[in-house]
Amino acid sequence: MRSEHEINRALEQYADTVRRLCMIHLKSYHDSEDIFQTVFLKYVLSSVKFENEEHEKAWFIRVTINACKDFFKDFFRSHTVPLEELLHQQEELTPDNSDVLDAVLSLPAKYRDVVYLYYYEGYTAVEIAHILRKNENTVYTLLTRSKRLLREKLGGNNYET
Repeated sequence: MRSEHEINRALEQYADTVRRLCMIHLKSYHDSEDIFQTVFLKYVLSSVKFENEEHEKAWFIRVTINACKDFFKDFFRSHTVPLEELLHQQEELTPDNSDVLDAVLSLPAKYRDVVYLYYYEGYTAVEIAHILRKNENTVYTLLTRSKRLLREKLGGNNYET
């Protein structure tokens, strides 16, 4: 672990560089702050001996870029939508789409989850079975039943499911 003096010197010297790199890659102040903290925590905990200032600066740049890349690879991040985007999408829904969304939301939870994962997130039945820890055939059955329920709720065959 590094001394307080080393940490303060590194913060003074490399904080701006790390923040700028984060903003360039992430384009979000809050996400940049998270990565900034991660990079400096790695520095504090690392036992790397630097040959000179250029070596140290290169280490900070490389660690920052890798942390930004890892941030985008994160499963949770890649399978979520920012709240602002979701609200914006709901505002743009046409009445027909709104009816469909209301019908989907009114389904029992076991059907709603499968429909959401299949149609909105684009997972296959096999992937849904793995995610929900259900048998693959069970997922196919739930999809078939949910389509039937949606058809009934939406008034027959006017909607394709």
